[in-house]
Amino acid sequence: MTSPLRVAIAGLGIGEKVHLPALRACAGTTPVALWHPRPERLDAACRSAELPGYGDFDALLADPAVEALVIATPPAPRFELAERALHAGKHLLLEKPVALCAEQVEELQRLALQRGLTVAVDFEYRAVPLFQQLAALVASGDLGELLLVKFDWLMASRADPTRPWNWYSQAAAGGGVLGALGTHAFDILHWLVGPSRSLRALLSTAIGARPLEDGSGRLAGVDAEDIALVQLELETAQGQVVPAQLNLASVTRRGRGCWLELYGRDGTAVLGSDNQADYVHGFGLWHSRGGEPLRPLEAEAQWGFGRTWADGRIAPVLRLHSWWSEAVREGRPMVPGLGEAVSSQRCCDWARHGQPGGIP
Repeated sequence: MTSPLRVAIAGLGIGEKVHLPALRACAGTTPVALWHPRPERLDAACRSAELPGYGDFDALLADPAVEALVIATPPAPRFELAERALHAGKHLLLEKPVALCAEQVEELQRLALQRGLTVAVDFEYRAVPLFQQLAALVASGDLGELLLVKFDWLMASRADPTRPWNWYSQAAAGGGVLGALGTHAFDILHWLVGPSRSLRALLSTAIGARPLEDGSGRLAGVDAEDIALVQLELETAQGQVVPAQLNLASVTRRGRGCWLELYGRDGTAVLGSDNQADYVHGFGLWHSRGGEPLRPLEAEAQWGFGRTWADGRIAPVLRLHSWWSEAVREGRPMVPGLGEAVSSQRCCDWARHGQPGGIP
């Protein structure tokens, strides 16, 4: 029997809340250490997890007990940490956005290939049961030739203007709704339909200043978008171009949540949830053939989770950890990995800066 992959966690937000329980529950992985730059934060997490901790990243990389890392820091330092870990010969699972631009993701991809290392990216919606069921439905050809894709992801997570300013408020630090939701949304569209051929976007910032966390009452400017309206052309494996509309927001009180609609020549599929407290639980899937009314599809057992948690993110992340550990032990690339991250990040870059040689 193959031994579990020995994994350290760098970053203690989603790293502690989601990746740590997922690593412990996954048969193919075991957590062995934690890293964080702030000693008081690290000490508290290590006591709670009963794991050793490192404040020195180089010391963590030098530990022979660490085969692989989950890097779940904020976006800005992620590229440098991942690059150092790859040079040290560590396999990686990276939170998204992987880096601040597609060129950095491509650099990590080249380095991983040179070193023969397996890198996963936490596009966890590929591991959510009803998303997998929808992917199988689309792949079956039941919808026929796709005519239109519409994707609304309208959330209220930052609708409160008193929510404090932090890195999420800074575009240069990887903040904004494109990094938070867009990276997932572009990957979902590429997975279900095909890569983006062209894109144009309208970005706006509805809440232009937020209070500093120091309690002084002073405001700091926000330059990261909290609304993104995107029009795309997706290209299927058969070479067909499908128009798509993507609407993202983090400031929509009573927003409709996450809803994906696929309209084909022979049928329609709708996947959606208005549960803003949980990005995984609460999804429903509806389907119709021809001009029939939409009807709900029952969840198929083959896609179901063996166990779920109150935090809905843990089960799909566990599934990704399982795929990752298998890929590492078998010495093969991981999907979703850096190739998928390049495609997703390139769309974020196009949305912010315009598409070179394409639609401005």
